[in-house]
Amino acid sequence: MTIPGYRTQLERVAIAGTPDLVIRSLLDRQQFYDPTGAAERLGICSASWPLFGMLWPSSVQLASQLACRPVCPDERILEIGCGLALASLVGHRRGARITASDRHPLAKKFLKENAGLNQMSLVKYRHGQWGNPGQPCLNDTGAPLLSARYDLIVGSDLLYERDTPEVLARFIDDHAAEKAEVWLVDPDRGHRPAFNRHIADYGFQLMRDKRLGQGLAPGGPVSGYKGRLLVYRR
Repeated sequence: MTIPGYRTQLERVAIAGTPDLVIRSLLDRQQFYDPTGAAERLGICSASWPLFGMLWPSSVQLASQLACRPVCPDERILEIGCGLALASLVGHRRGARITASDRHPLAKKFLKENAGLNQMSLVKYRHGQWGNPGQPCLNDTGAPLLSARYDLIVGSDLLYERDTPEVLARFIDDHAAEKAEVWLVDPDRGHRPAFNRHIADYGFQLMRDKRLGQGLAPGGPVSGYKGRLLVYRR
């Protein structure tokens, strides 16, 4: 895959219980090219723009956790803030009904590329963005807006700013079924207590707070991981 203005690399990801994944990612955090101005319209600053395309430890941890979960054919799963969508790729490979979502307009292209690199069919993708960016247009997002509701919502490393807990909790409520479960992998960024309070306002209870360790097959890219799997249910 060639994207004008960007340099990429291939990385192999080993996750216990599933075949290795070959993932195309951005070469580094200096990759920024936005000649149409989509970043500003979507509320993404130049420093944050390349972050979707990096292979983050928390995303590998989330994919590892999903690899161990039994597949329920009728269950609808949504990954929010998916970035390179490792969890969605793992779930899709195992036969889950999973939809990936992100606010970055290049996320869909990388998801399509990585599904192809791993001999998978296309993964369903929607534009999902919390906060107040206005009304994104299809030309900027590259995908229709997220509108459905889901039985399980998953995400990794999403609580990264002080105002995120409130807007993320509201976004989850907007897309969660009446009876739903939420899985978040959080690398202890410090905003977990605030999120617990806000998500409780929508009827979700914290059912599990599990300290995560390595959790990967030998040769995986993450070692000495420090973070938690948070499971909420209503």
